[in-house]
Amino acid sequence: MLQGVFKAYKKDNTKYYRASVTYQNKHISLGSFGEEKDANAAYNEARKVLYGEQQICDYDGAFHLDFKKWVVLINVRDNRLYIKTPIYLRENYFEYYLSQETVLKFDVDDLFYYSNHSIMTRDGYLFVADYGMQVNILSRYGIRNHAVQGRDFVFANGDNTDYRYSNIVVINKYYGVERIEQKGRYQYKAKIHLYGDYVVGVYNDEIQAAVAYNKAADIVKAAGLHKCFPKNYIEELSAIEYAKLYSAVSVSKKIREFVTGT
Repeated sequence: MLQGVFKAYKKDNTKYYRASVTYQNKHISLGSFGEEKDANAAYNEARKVLYGEQQICDYDGAFHLDFKKWVVLINVRDNRLYIKTPIYLRENYFEYYLSQETVLKFDVDDLFYYSNHSIMTRDGYLFVADYGMQVNILSRYGIRNHAVQGRDFVFANGDNTDYRYSNIVVINKYYGVERIEQKGRYQYKAKIHLYGDYVVGVYNDEIQAAVAYNKAADIVKAAGLHKCFPKNYIEELSAIEYAKLYSAVSVSKKIREFVTGT
């Protein structure tokens, strides 16, 4: 066999070739190939990276090495740390390469997580597979599913590839709650979608609005409307505090009129 190449077989007995390289006593898989010569070419490219001066931007689509493997190898060479996902360490942060064109930035606090979870993209959402579920990476910042950039959260520096915690500002973190500005000050509008949007009320703080939304959802469910309303969990409130606020917070009479049909 050519150097760096190992023969293997699929379950249907189809032959293929695996390439790997050893660097600083670390065995690094380079991928699988249909031809022995292609696997060997990937091995030779990997050695040129590990013992050369190529940079991430030097990647050429004609290479046998996958681009993400290219990033892994350059990180190993430059930072002496093997990470199986396409991460390159910078000072005080790291880059995650979705592709040559799309590079995400994260705080080092997230390094362990993204070293063990590959980021995927679908319909504009970034997610990872975690315990068999597809988890939107925005959930790590307390941003709910289907939140809208510009309305529910913003990137402080305008760079929507910069996922460092200091750069993400959450505006509306609760279901059914939207921050609005009236007479120069912020208030919080709670809405619930029944057969169209119904305003539950306008409140002075977002926790009141979040509890009001929960109360409205309970009212329409108790009336027999079988619809999935995600509930807000408010960490800041104890069970007793939540119960007191739930009892005191007002809900628009239009909600009660909807469920009674009056």
